[in-house]
Amino acid sequence: MMKPLLLAAGLALAATTAPAMAQTLDTVKQRGQLICGVSTGFPGFSMPDSQGVYRGLDTDYCRALAAAVLGDATKVRFVGLTAQNRFTALQSGEVDVLMRNSTQTFLRDASIGLQMGPVNFHDGQGFAVKRELGVSKVAELDGATICVAQGTTHEVTLGDHARAHGLKFQPVVFERPDTMYQAFFAGRCDAMTQDASALAGAVSVAPNPQDYVVLAETISKEPLGPFTRNGDAQWSKIVAWLHHGLVEAEEAGITQANAEEQVKGANPVAQRLLGTSGEFGSRLGLDNRWMLNAVKAVGNYGEIFERNVGKSGQLKLERGLNGLWSKGGLMYAIPFR
Repeated sequence: MMKPLLLAAGLALAATTAPAMAQTLDTVKQRGQLICGVSTGFPGFSMPDSQGVYRGLDTDYCRALAAAVLGDATKVRFVGLTAQNRFTALQSGEVDVLMRNSTQTFLRDASIGLQMGPVNFHDGQGFAVKRELGVSKVAELDGATICVAQGTTHEVTLGDHARAHGLKFQPVVFERPDTMYQAFFAGRCDAMTQDASALAGAVSVAPNPQDYVVLAETISKEPLGPFTRNGDAQWSKIVAWLHHGLVEAEEAGITQANAEEQVKGANPVAQRLLGTSGEFGSRLGLDNRWMLNAVKAVGNYGEIFERNVGKSGQLKLERGLNGLWSKGGLMYAIPFR
């Protein structure tokens, strides 16, 4: 039998934590705008276009979340964050969610007071080099100067890889990725290391893209995904189930163009996902059409991928690990049932 003192303490704790569970959702609704933390400039993931409009996979996730929560994908303000200030910005409440291609690791889950969401892009740390060097393997960079961004997992992994393989790298550390890119393309470093997808984006906008190559070899796992604050379970669930919904929509053949038509169909998966049955939105404090609004705004996961980083986008990446599980990839949505 639970002692009265322990029971009272448990009830007091529940009373103090319960209001915080819906804090971010309530704040966003009252404000009428989602504040989304993104990168300051990664082609394919988050980068302002010539009109200053943010484009990319991460920013599409922000728009999908705004559509799901507020019913309007335009009700989002993007805050560009660096590797150094991204987690602090989320912890302090400067942003409501971090959608900034951030690697999920044990220490980030266990020590910084944040909640990791589902992986929305499977990546690996790679290297970009000048084509004229004739380098095809990381081992051939022994003794090379390597441009790397400060405060990233890449900085740690670079050292780990060097020690494990008896290599000597000379890191040249930069506070911001954009200054790192400038230095590398100016010839300050022999190579540059970052997520392979980010390197592909950087090379695509280099002064002479044909002069550079991203090595096929990667030296790490870089599972990228959103972060939310601990102690706000409802908001974290919304962010997590948004991703699962976008993947489930692709699995079910629900697209930006046919979503409204699918609402009227007989497919039970589509009915639950799009709000025709099941009250799935209301269980999260949202309208039951929340996923319908999200898909109508940006499309399903496959559409987001292809438009921003796939064959129809700037980076021309293969789906690879980011393909659906039914097609050899790792994208596997937890079922809506």
